[in-house]
Amino acid sequence: MPRGVRYSRLPTEQRHPKTRTLDQLSVTAYVDMMIREEDCVVRAIRRQRASIARAVRLITARLRDDGRLIFVGAGTSGRLGVIEAAECPPTFHTPPSLVQAIIAGGPRAVFRSQEGAEDDRRRARHAMARRIRASDVVVGISASGVTPFVDEALRVAARRGARTILITCHVRPLIRAQVTIPLSVGPEVLTGSTRLKAGTATKLVLNMLTLGSMVQLGKTYGNLMVDVRPTSRKLRARAVRIIQTVTGCSLASAADALRRARGRVKVAILMQQCRLSDRAALYALHRAHGSLRLALQPLASSLHHR
Repeated sequence: MPRGVRYSRLPTEQRHPKTRTLDQLSVTAYVDMMIREEDCVVRAIRRQRASIARAVRLITARLRDDGRLIFVGAGTSGRLGVIEAAECPPTFHTPPSLVQAIIAGGPRAVFRSQEGAEDDRRRARHAMARRIRASDVVVGISASGVTPFVDEALRVAARRGARTILITCHVRPLIRAQVTIPLSVGPEVLTGSTRLKAGTATKLVLNMLTLGSMVQLGKTYGNLMVDVRPTSRKLRARAVRIIQTVTGCSLASAADALRRARGRVKVAILMQQCRLSDRAALYALHRAHGSLRLALQPLASSLHHR
């Protein structure tokens, strides 16, 4: 990336002509203005539907081939990557190693700003060299499109054979990736504060990437979270409702099936619906590559013909 970046010309650093009187607005006018500006986010994402779909397919292919999904960012972008990675294990029962996040400045940057860390290429090289494999897919997150930490991380990832994706709010980013998702959200309400529209747009795209790939991997059944980890009262209640919804059984039967399946919702559904042992249910899921829908089809057919 060229050393002489002209930051004043970056889209994320432009002054919004309609918010120059921000500090003079009434609270109601301010809220109305924020809502109007957020409308730009969905339009920007819609324009990138093809590149988002390409990214989902790329991530899915890598995860199916024993790869991992790694998010890399600095500041707000890095924190959004951390949030996304942290949500995958409870939602999709993925191992913590499958979806990871690297943030400039390390773990302490999640809670306290380490803004200078975004310029540290050496630390980016070090972090990537220790963790990236050729089978991985690395998603760089850089609202400005010029963040040195992210740029260096994607360069190292590409050299190591990993696939690369970039989420940015710069239509012509200086960072290179195999798939680029440029989100043109326009200037921020508060000049340069990319935790606003840029952050919202980035979070929505991250949601689409993780959910889309997990759906393709069979981590859902319709719109049901069948790989949820029932680690709290709320999640246990959700797991029982899912079993009830799919099988049509009573609340007591669903709770008992979940207990016998040791908290594995898919296993509980197969045990309840197809009258299988937990071992037979696990084998059926293994043959179906983890997809409950695929596992249910031949079993339902055989039950119908009994």
